[in-house]
Amino acid sequence: MKLLLIITTLLATSQLQAASADSQINCQAKDLGTVDQLICSDQKLLKQDQQLAEVYQQALLKAANEKPPLLKAEQRGWVKGKADCWKEDDKKACASTLYIQRIAELQARYELMPASKKLLLSCDNNPANEISLRYYPTTPATLIADYGDQVSLMYQQPDQSYVGRNEKLSEQNGIFTVQWGYGAALLSCVAN
Repeated sequence: MKLLLIITTLLATSQLQAASADSQINCQAKDLGTVDQLICSDQKLLKQDQQLAEVYQQALLKAANEKPPLLKAEQRGWVKGKADCWKEDDKKACASTLYIQRIAELQARYELMPASKKLLLSCDNNPANEISLRYYPTTPATLIADYGDQVSLMYQQPDQSYVGRNEKLSEQNGIFTVQWGYGAALLSCVAN
């Protein structure tokens, strides 16, 4: 029994080390792309790379029984997206923004920090038409909104609104305006 526990611990540790190696740039590699070369030559970007590797490991632990294949696949997609920063005029700003957003996304989606606020909104004077909000004190601030069977991660904007892929939420004087989907009609919501 004791031997089984030791073997299990060693396997879990080696899997986490492999996951960390997959998520962090190896600056000694000979086949680094343009963006990875830039990251390896910039202390701020290297620090962001290290922070992402740590947050990614924490997310893997949280996702161990849920969806590790999804998280790993998403991370591979994120790495490929980061490599596309070579197309941008300001490659450094592109990479830095992607790191900041990915770290915040993982912290919120995998609840690596507690939600700072939770709200339930009723929309268009219909108590059955609800949106659940969980705010996270990430950098930048994020929220996760659940509406029906859909979930959206949104990032706080300079005007204090939150924007996801095709969703937007703003609040003024206790009235929340939500657009859920590209070109969708605006919903008027209040907190329950």
